[in-house]
Amino acid sequence: MIRVQIVDDHPLVVEGLERIINDSGIARIIGKAYSLKDCWRMLARATADVLLLDIGLPDGNGIDACAQILKKYPGVKILMLTSYAELNVITQSLENGALGYVLKNSTVEEIIEGICTVALDERFLCEEVDLLLRTKKEDTVSLSRRERELLKLIAEGHTMNTISEIMYIGYETVKSYRKNIMTKLQVPNTAALIRYAVERKIV
Repeated sequence: MIRVQIVDDHPLVVEGLERIINDSGIARIIGKAYSLKDCWRMLARATADVLLLDIGLPDGNGIDACAQILKKYPGVKILMLTSYAELNVITQSLENGALGYVLKNSTVEEIIEGICTVALDERFLCEEVDLLLRTKKEDTVSLSRRERELLKLIAEGHTMNTISEIMYIGYETVKSYRKNIMTKLQVPNTAALIRYAVERKIV
């Protein structure tokens, strides 16, 4: 049974979480705190396997507290559970040591899965946050003019030999370009490359 503690300043949220977690049969609540001051007192008495930590608290913010808690209690696995879906808030929380990030509008299944995942010392992001981070990562990918040209030709269905002739480069160079593009975009095959090109209207 995974032992869980909650830090959130909304009693109704805490009560709801306590009910769904205890009813899961997988985890149970062993402590609740409604402020950072209460949190430190709770942790001094006992630490859980997983700490659900809100960000907007009456006496501080959970992002800074995350790093401070892990410094004193490195064995605690922190899962941020909050309403903040801003990219900078998410990335700062993860940089400060949070193993997971779940929004309060997540499904019960996602919250329980998040608890189970971080308890195993593995990263967990709810679907909305995961999509946000992946979209941002894709937006920052920069392809050169030649790479975009080659991607367009691949998406149009040209063979490697034909692309070599159209671009006036060797066959091995075409293969090298394709490999570099796949690495940059983190896609596994040509079909995924074509899908990427179509979705972004490169063709």
